[in-house]
Amino acid sequence: MDLFRRIFFAAALAGLIAGGALTAIHVLAVVPLIEKAEIYEQAAEQKKIQAVGQVQRPATQAHDHDQAWEPEGVQRTLFTGLFDVLAGIGFGLLLAAGYALRGETDARRGLIWGVGGFAAFSLAPALGLPPELPGTEAADLMARQVWWLSTVALTGVGLSMTAFTSHWLLRLAGLALIALPHVVGAPYPAEPGSVAPAELQRQFAIASLSANAVFWVVLGVGTGYFFQRFGPPNPDS
Repeated sequence: MDLFRRIFFAAALAGLIAGGALTAIHVLAVVPLIEKAEIYEQAAEQKKIQAVGQVQRPATQAHDHDQAWEPEGVQRTLFTGLFDVLAGIGFGLLLAAGYALRGETDARRGLIWGVGGFAAFSLAPALGLPPELPGTEAADLMARQVWWLSTVALTGVGLSMTAFTSHWLLRLAGLALIALPHVVGAPYPAEPGSVAPAELQRQFAIASLSANAVFWVVLGVGTGYFFQRFGPPNPDS
């Protein structure tokens, strides 16, 4: 099997498994928390409508008429599963391409890469911008996106420098890159707050990070295993 197909099949199979696992956790542990937060958000919006002296029934009808379509029930599950699997395949391609550049790998090495992916794409950004429930006040979207992308990039480069270089100065520079976005600080709203209770926010942050941790571990082990499995046969066997 040529290298391109090896990368693709390893990423596709591992992405399908990891995406399925992520969807299961989302449906069982994450989505119920989001639905609870949406109840608080709707209640807060209703209070705002009443506060300005508008009649409740017409205002509610107008709000429902203007509200954007959102998937619910089975539709929400299907869309969640689709995006999770696509994310698994996309990140799997990234990991498998890294294996190809670094040489042979296996499930054990894939686990290490998966942990690194979780640290770069989930844990490091969450230290500054924790997962947010609906109804949470947030800073400017562009500022948050720039900080998130910068954190992911700097963490990824920093981890690579600490793992793949032997000179102590380069490793020290890698640690500095990892710390840099947190020294600068993530953007925060002028008046932080949320309509959902703090305990619900805490549960959501833990559930989201736990789901991503499982996703990256399964993805790393899976891509490492399949990349080795689809490799050229051992001439000594």
